[in-house]
Amino acid sequence: MLYVVLFFLIFSLYLYVILGGADYGAGIVELFSSEENQKITKKTIYRVMGPVWEANHIWIIILIVILWIAFPAYYNVLVVYLHIPLTIVLLGVTLRGVAFVFRHYDAIIDDSQKLYDTLFKISSFVTPIFLGIVFGALISGEIPLEADISSLTFYDAFIGSWLNVFSVLVGLFFAALCAFLSAVLLIGEAEQGNENIYVRKATIATIVVFVVGLLTFVYGYFSDNVFVQDFIKNPWTIILVAISGLLLFPLWKTINSGNKVWSRFFAGLQVFLILLAAMVSHFPDIIITTTGSISLLDNIAPDSVIKVLGISLLIGGAVILPGLFHLLKSFKMIKILERK
Repeated sequence: MLYVVLFFLIFSLYLYVILGGADYGAGIVELFSSEENQKITKKTIYRVMGPVWEANHIWIIILIVILWIAFPAYYNVLVVYLHIPLTIVLLGVTLRGVAFVFRHYDAIIDDSQKLYDTLFKISSFVTPIFLGIVFGALISGEIPLEADISSLTFYDAFIGSWLNVFSVLVGLFFAALCAFLSAVLLIGEAEQGNENIYVRKATIATIVVFVVGLLTFVYGYFSDNVFVQDFIKNPWTIILVAISGLLLFPLWKTINSGNKVWSRFFAGLQVFLILLAAMVSHFPDIIITTTGSISLLDNIAPDSVIKVLGISLLIGGAVILPGLFHLLKSFKMIKILERK
């Protein structure tokens, strides 16, 4: 059952990056648009996200629950050493949800609409940055894991581990990735005549993802980051990244042609290859501290707990996945049979 639990853990992570990432990216695309294009994007976002935006966050809930139940040692590091960025993420998700609802359903049209718009756009940008910062902190090698945490200063224990150049670069990379995913999604959802807005956004976001990703690896390499060093030395990660890079050519072709099906397919495949490369390079030792690596599989829950969790995930998956598919299909979010 451990493999079932691991599958749902990785599956939830991937779906949250794809669906939740595109969700966050919508606000980022709106933020970095002209005033005229912001109005167009706002209307498109509401039509596309309105019916499904809550469902996109179910995957991070599943992810957290799996970590909490099956991998308590890993979960403990997250909530103790990284509780500040995680709290900011929680606040960002909450403010973003409130702003998204009230900017459309507020009965009174006044200056409060501008406040809701600003909250939505800023929280859409800040939240994925801090999500990326959390992951960057886990692999930065800056977490000072100590048996007696009271021996550390507040800064060393709860701030220095994530407020560093490498973690911030990872955060910016994830935000750029979210904008890229959303722009690709919006190409197929835009009204006729507006597709070029998101074609340009997707192209710019692709360049930003490449540049920030390159800066992250260059900085990690010259600062002797263990994760980056192992990533570069692993032949499988190089192959996966190379394939992801080659997919840029068909991706750009489908983006420029406005092909909604294949552009989404190539974008999703690229993200899958990037996540797979990250997993392959250092799994299961995802957390890298100042004293060494921590394996995800160390100090896991008892077999009886893993068994119950695995069965629950299988039953839940059998219920949730068809329901989610039906939700997306009902609101025409799944367009596999459409050509344009």
